[in-house]
Amino acid sequence: MEIISLKSGSKGNSCLVLSGATKILVDCGISGKSAAAALGKNGVAPEELAGILVTHEHSDHIKGIGVMMRRYGIPVYANSATWAAMTGDLGKLNSDYIKIFEKAEPFSVGDIGVTPFEIPHDAAYPVGYRFDDGHDSGAVATDMGVLTEEVMRTIAGCRTVLLESNHDINMLEAGSYPYPLKQRIRGSLGHLSNDDAGKGAELLVKMGSEKIILGHLSEENNYPGLAFETVKSALQRAGILVDRDLMLSVAT
Repeated sequence: MEIISLKSGSKGNSCLVLSGATKILVDCGISGKSAAAALGKNGVAPEELAGILVTHEHSDHIKGIGVMMRRYGIPVYANSATWAAMTGDLGKLNSDYIKIFEKAEPFSVGDIGVTPFEIPHDAAYPVGYRFDDGHDSGAVATDMGVLTEEVMRTIAGCRTVLLESNHDINMLEAGSYPYPLKQRIRGSLGHLSNDDAGKGAELLVKMGSEKIILGHLSEENNYPGLAFETVKSALQRAGILVDRDLMLSVAT
């Protein structure tokens, strides 16, 4: 199983999950044209997608979903609360491609078993996703204010995890964002900091993860090198070495 970030950050998020013949998109917070181009760079035609899975209704996660559904006939999966919150932003929809699950009930898309898990974020019913194909497993875990026990229990043992590393605490505090926005970002329904990602990465490696991709970096309050070095240092303090015990990277 492979997880490939197509776009990650405050201005749009989308990643590709590949296993055997099954290809799934998680979120499409970029234009349909940009999504098709990004897929093409990875050797995938949009028509090959078995589905698009939606984590939550914020615009940086759903911008291109309506276009992708209409243009390429791709089923879109989301829980009922998320569908209710995002339907008005997607344009005209074909009911044949609307796939609704309740809360965090497991389901399958092609050869991949999908386990949604609730995440603490300021949306209708936000979820992350765990993927299992019988041989390998992976997870997408971003847009979280805190790493809860439920999240960690669900993604434990996943070989590959796309993990949020949204902001550097000092950059956020000193930055230009208004105080209420800073409070939202660092709150329990906001986003994980680099330090939070370091703690999460340590636990994930101890539970069997071999590849961690840091994602959803803020353009204002973080940068790739800082996120990487912060998490790498946290792992080193725990006796875990990058390139020996795991592969660590930052999503573009």
